[in-house]
Amino acid sequence: MAEGVAADSFRPAALAALSAFPIDPDALERVSLSENVTYRVVDRRDGVAYALRLHRPWYHTLDELISERLWIRALADAGVAVQAPLRTRDGQEYALVTVQGTGERRFAGLARWATGRVLAEVLRETTDTRIAEHHFTRLGAVTASLHDQAATWQPPAAFTRHALDANGFMGSTPHWGPFWDHQVLSAAERRLMLDTRARLHAALARLDRQPSVYSMIHADMHPGNVLVDGDRLTVIDFDDAAWGWHAYDIAVALVHHQDGPNLAAFERAYISGYRSVRPISDQVLRSVPMFRLVRGLAQIGWYHQRPELNRSARFDEVKTVVLAQCLSFGRAL
Repeated sequence: MAEGVAADSFRPAALAALSAFPIDPDALERVSLSENVTYRVVDRRDGVAYALRLHRPWYHTLDELISERLWIRALADAGVAVQAPLRTRDGQEYALVTVQGTGERRFAGLARWATGRVLAEVLRETTDTRIAEHHFTRLGAVTASLHDQAATWQPPAAFTRHALDANGFMGSTPHWGPFWDHQVLSAAERRLMLDTRARLHAALARLDRQPSVYSMIHADMHPGNVLVDGDRLTVIDFDDAAWGWHAYDIAVALVHHQDGPNLAAFERAYISGYRSVRPISDQVLRSVPMFRLVRGLAQIGWYHQRPELNRSARFDEVKTVVLAQCLSFGRAL
C-alpha cells in the first residue's frame, strides 16, 4: 500500500479511536508507518501529548496486548521510565477500530508521549568515544533495572505472552518466521542455517531458566527504542516483549555495533552500568555472542516475512554478518 493511501486509510481510524479515550484531541500527527501505525496527539485542554498506536492485527491477541500493558505498568511502579498507558473512558486498555477501505480491524492504545531524543541518533552524532561509552553505561543500568523488576515480578494468572525460548527462536515455527526459507538464500546458505539452527536449539535448551536469568524481557531494547532527555532514559516500544533470557536483551543492545571498532569498549561500559544495579555472572555474559547470532537469524526471518524490504542495503549487511557468524559458531562447537 502506498504511503499516501495508507495515511488516508488510517487517519479516520485514529480519530475514531481517540473518541474512546478521556482526552480532547487537537493536533494529530502521524510519526510512524510500519507494522504498527503511530500518531502523536495533543490534548487541547492541557497541552499534554500522547502516542496513539494502531496495532497490526496479526501479531498479538487482545489478551497479549493487555498483558504487555500490565508489565509496563508494573515497570513504571518499580521506577523504570516507560510511556505511561492511558485507559479508555470505560476502563479498557484498548479501543477496537476498523480501517476504512480495507475493513481491517486494529486495537488502538494510547500512552503518554515520552520526551527526548532517540539514543541511536545521539550515538550517531557522537564522535567522542567516551561520551558514547557513558550512554552505554546508562543503557546497561536501565536494562538491569528492567531485569531486576522482571526477575521478581509475579504476573497475574491471566497474563499471557509469547516465549523466546529454544522453540521460540529455533523451533519449526520460530516467532519471527523460518529464516532458513528466505528466498535469496542459496542451497548451501540454507543448509548452513539449518545446521546452525539445530546447534542453537540444542544450546538454548541447555540454558538455565531460573527467573534470575530468564523472565520477561523487552526483546528489542536497542538504542533506537530508548529516548534520552537529560539524565533520564525512557524505554519505549514493548511490542516484542516476551519471556526470554536476559542475555538476549544484552545482545540486542549492542548488536548494531558488533562489527565496529568500539564493540569491546561499549560492551565493557554497558556491563559496568548493568552491574552497578544488579549482578550478572561471567557464564551468562559468555552466552551473549551466541545471542547476537540468534538475533541475526531472527532478523533474517523478519525480512522473510517482508519481501518488499529484502533488497535493502541493511538486509544485505545482516545476511553477510549472519552467515559469517554461522560459520564461526559451527567451528566453535
